Amino acid sequence: MYRFVIFLLLFGTWIIFSGRFDSFHLTLGLLSSLFITLISSSFLFTNRSKSLGARLGEVARLPAYLLWLMWEIVLSNIHILKLALTPGEIKDLDPSLVRIKTKLKTDFGKYALANSITLTPGTITIDVDGDELLIHSISKHTADGVKDDTMENKIAQVFEGGEG
Repeated sequence: MYRFVIFLLLFGTWIIFSGRFDSFHLTLGLLSSLFITLISSSFLFTNRSKSLGARLGEVARLPAYLLWLMWEIVLSNIHILKLALTPGEIKDLDPSLVRIKTKLKTDFGKYALANSITLTPGTITIDVDGDELLIHSISKHTADGVKDDTMENKIAQVFEGGEG
């Protein structure tokens, strides 16, 4: 059932974006959607025990997290801009590797955390190994931001129903 829903979503998207309804394009969309479904349907949600209501709850909570993340990206951009425009020697520049341990249980939550960190200027997630993330940070300010568990808590609230 799950793969069928993924297939329908992909094929529907194909039809909407292609705008072509001739047999060639519909067949091409059908085969492409089927192929992508077969090779990648296990990537999206490996834990399929959550109910539809729980998934819809995640979707409903996601926009608030994305708005918060966008604000954090803006603040980090301002910090990086200050670093770049500092005349002479940049005293605040302090590249370091930071290892954090996450409390997130799901792979998707860890994936969201790693990508959110990488999207924030001044930090890059280098490795995710179990419940540990290795992150490169450009300054003490960005390293402290990575060590703060606010982002992790917000992701737990969205995807794992935790407090945030």
